[in-house]
Amino acid sequence: MSFTIADLAKALGLEAAGDLSLRVSGVNEPALASADELALAMKPAFAAQIRQGKAQAGMLWQGADWQGYGLKAAILAHRPRHALSGLSAMMDPGQGYHDGIHPLALIEPGAELGTGVSVGPFTVIGAGARIGAGSCIGPQCHIGQGSVIGPQALLHAGVRIGARISIGARFIAQPGAVIGGDGFSYVTPEPSGVEKVRETLGRDSDAAAQDWARIHSLGGVSIGDDVEIGANACVDRGTVRDTLIGSGSKIDNLVQVGHNVVIGRNCLLCGQVGIAGSTRLGDNVVLGGQTGVVDNITVGDRVITGAGTKLMANVPAGRAMLGYPATKMDSNVESYKALRRLPRLAREFAELKKAVSKLAEGR
Repeated sequence: MSFTIADLAKALGLEAAGDLSLRVSGVNEPALASADELALAMKPAFAAQIRQGKAQAGMLWQGADWQGYGLKAAILAHRPRHALSGLSAMMDPGQGYHDGIHPLALIEPGAELGTGVSVGPFTVIGAGARIGAGSCIGPQCHIGQGSVIGPQALLHAGVRIGARISIGARFIAQPGAVIGGDGFSYVTPEPSGVEKVRETLGRDSDAAAQDWARIHSLGGVSIGDDVEIGANACVDRGTVRDTLIGSGSKIDNLVQVGHNVVIGRNCLLCGQVGIAGSTRLGDNVVLGGQTGVVDNITVGDRVITGAGTKLMANVPAGRAMLGYPATKMDSNVESYKALRRLPRLAREFAELKKAVSKLAEGR
């Protein structure tokens, strides 16, 4: 698979310059690019490394002096990193999954597969499940009874989708993702120690030992269009109503979405985020890696959290949050700076205390 520079520029709707007949068969970092690879030199610091490699062509920013970097051709983009989205799609060779229905796949009676669906070996598709046209179901997947997946889905190896799950078009799930496991929901016959701690903030936590009774998950999971779920991420089904994930949202590896959670449109949940049950996220929320969100709160539209943030209460729309417990990002950084100054201030205070003591002794 190779493309001319002219082919790539036309497909991406970008400006190109130089020898447009040059062909490339892949992309690489500038210092590592071979003669048939496109150097991804998306800002000056990267472009400075072009001469360390053998690339003849590169993707650079608009107005870049591509000839000055020794290139014979260039694709010039207003926002090169955004252009990389389309470029990477063109260059992706795929995973090599089996075309058609593999003889070792099990399709239970009553399941419906659209036109052009491929199913890998050792995959099980339950009775009444419906798979949209053009979808690719990798090996060792499981799709539960009565679940619906829209067209053009891509399920990588080992994805597990429970019963009665509804998923929109162009869904992508990375290896090991689990959609529709039961929620983590248990209760005791009398108020538990956990409930007392929550009500009294630990002033009263002495409760009798009790057995935990399981609350079954009767709801499902409903996912919109163009959603992606990362490797080994888990989305729990709802207790009574469905857990909801809005169209365009992207969920990274090792993310936990609890039962009854509502996630809005175009949200971004980075690695190891954990969202407890019945929490609501607005649209365009971005949660940095290892952000934790307690149950039953609301996070407004366009909220952004830094890595390791712990949200313990409702957050208004448009806020940038950081820390544990979370505060406004600028306030948190200012507090951190003040905390770092404390040792020096303590030393200065001790010196001033000594000086005052000496003055008092001399009177």
